[in-house]
Amino acid sequence: MIQPRYRTVAILPMKANSERVPGKNFRVFAGKPLFQWVLDTLLSLETIEAVVINTDARSLLSRHGLVGSDRVLIRDRPEELLGDEVSMNLIIENDINAIDAKTYVMTHTTNPLLSASTISRALSAYVRSVAKGSSDSLFSVSRFQTRFYRGDGTPVNHDPKNLLRTQDLEPWYEENSNLYVFSRESFESTNSRIGANPLLFETSRSESFDIDDQEGWDLAEIVAEYLQLQRSAVSSAKKGQV
Repeated sequence: MIQPRYRTVAILPMKANSERVPGKNFRVFAGKPLFQWVLDTLLSLETIEAVVINTDARSLLSRHGLVGSDRVLIRDRPEELLGDEVSMNLIIENDINAIDAKTYVMTHTTNPLLSASTISRALSAYVRSVAKGSSDSLFSVSRFQTRFYRGDGTPVNHDPKNLLRTQDLEPWYEENSNLYVFSRESFESTNSRIGANPLLFETSRSESFDIDDQEGWDLAEIVAEYLQLQRSAVSSAKKGQV
């Protein structure tokens, strides 16, 4: 059996334009371009052998000092996959067909606060689950235990006449678009980054930002700057103890 070239690669799609926050992938976010946040995180993980950037913005990346290397594989997006209406699954398929790997990790430039430790834990959970045969893929979720309603005002997950404490309600999970882990086989089974039998992986609120509009940008940047101040204070305290 022929072994794939890579054990684990990350897929990080990146386009030049965005509708609701113009140029957001290259706009400065809490001190550095938005794309650099998650890219730096991915490259900090030794288990990720390469990061595949499928893009229509090679010149913009170059202008920001990013060129292809052994660990950063920049791929020019085919013309038929350009535009805002193209399914992300088609872009992933294009990468999978070009880059052979056992495991693919996908995230987005719009997830700047996703941490290396969370990605590492997700990979470990995926490997364990696949080994047991209990799942074929993984995607990140945000957990909610609150009262939901449909647009017409009818309750979804509770009885207004019998008010349970919110912590006693059935948890609901939102796909938060932060992280996906899958294989070629699981992708081909559904033509999707979420396989036929996925594992839901919960991520913390502080890491689960998916910047989609200006308000989301502003909130995520406030959290990023706060976390930077925290790390700086901890570092200063440690230096003072030496």
